[in-house]
Amino acid sequence: MEASVKWQDNNTFIGRSGSGHAVVFDGNSSDSCAPSPMEMVLMAAGACSSVDVVSILQKARQQVVDCEVKLSAERAETIPKVFTKIHLHFEVTGFNLSEKQVERAVQLSADKYCSVSIMLSGSVAVTHSFSVKASDLKPTAE
Repeated sequence: MEASVKWQDNNTFIGRSGSGHAVVFDGNSSDSCAPSPMEMVLMAAGACSSVDVVSILQKARQQVVDCEVKLSAERAETIPKVFTKIHLHFEVTGFNLSEKQVERAVQLSADKYCSVSIMLSGSVAVTHSFSVKASDLKPTAE
């Protein structure tokens, strides 16, 4: 895997993935135009886990219509201000969802599949929780 990050101006940088996608980073503490690198790390943990949770639930034939992960993090007070704690709370909405299947999906992501949060858990206390919401709408057939 390869990527590059190029300085634009001030504290704004453009990251380019090996697959050709671009993302803007901003190191300004105020008046920023994009997420900071640490915000990106936090969101990457949420995105990685969300991909796992949705995929696992779909493979279990669960009728998921929405999945949102709310992330909270604490950082060290001194430099380097690394993450010390990260919590991921999944809000999964679906039609006749099994709470047991959602719990299993979150646990599998946390313990086995999400390379970002598993990598971070080597030095950060990473915790997970979830809630299940019922949907009156059935997902459309694929």
